[in-house]
Amino acid sequence: MLRSIKQLYRDRLGALDGPIGHVKDFYFDDRSWVVRYLIADTGNWLPGRQVLISPHTLGNADVGGKFLAVNLTRQQIEDSPPIESHKPVSRQYEEEYYRYYGWPNYWQGDGLWGMSGLPVLGSTAKPLPGRSASVIRPQPRLSDAHLRSTQAVNGYHLHASDGIAGFICDFMMDDASWAIGQLIIKTGHRFTGKEIQIPTDKVVQISYENSAVSVDLTRADLEQNPAHDLILTA
Repeated sequence: MLRSIKQLYRDRLGALDGPIGHVKDFYFDDRSWVVRYLIADTGNWLPGRQVLISPHTLGNADVGGKFLAVNLTRQQIEDSPPIESHKPVSRQYEEEYYRYYGWPNYWQGDGLWGMSGLPVLGSTAKPLPGRSASVIRPQPRLSDAHLRSTQAVNGYHLHASDGIAGFICDFMMDDASWAIGQLIIKTGHRFTGKEIQIPTDKVVQISYENSAVSVDLTRADLEQNPAHDLILTA
């Protein structure tokens, strides 16, 4: 089922032994268009710290209750490798994070999630007794991951091949694979324009310097795209 990412912001997050905060943002891979991490706002529990939660640990979203279940304990999350909020997520950090939780690397294999098309739901971390994430030695650095914030890209202008056609206002994500299949574009006036769906395979470039997404379509092509009806897709 396709799910609006915008509607997931601020959903409550619950670990196996208690609440841990709410959804703040998502990091997606801008090459494969897959959400790799959820960013949790932990409030007063872990103040000043950005916490990443992988789809490997997430159950199905309870749409009615606005709740996401995380298959980890609060202690496992607290002991996970910390990340600085003002720095991008590097592949070096991801390797440390995945070693800590014992999951297969998504960047090794032909599937969306490495050797599989789906994240391995239900996996839990089993770090060695007395061994915290801080003493896990990083391996030689590989190329940085292409991870971007959905909150940051929201609002980017959409550039058709013949001019600006609107701006990004949402992302539609498959709730099983966590793949982003559609961009939701607001065309016309910001308040009175219509929303249309564009497949992510039509994107040819994302310019973070210019806050723009370019697609291999003309403005006339975009007018033929289906209108977005969140009631039908959520």
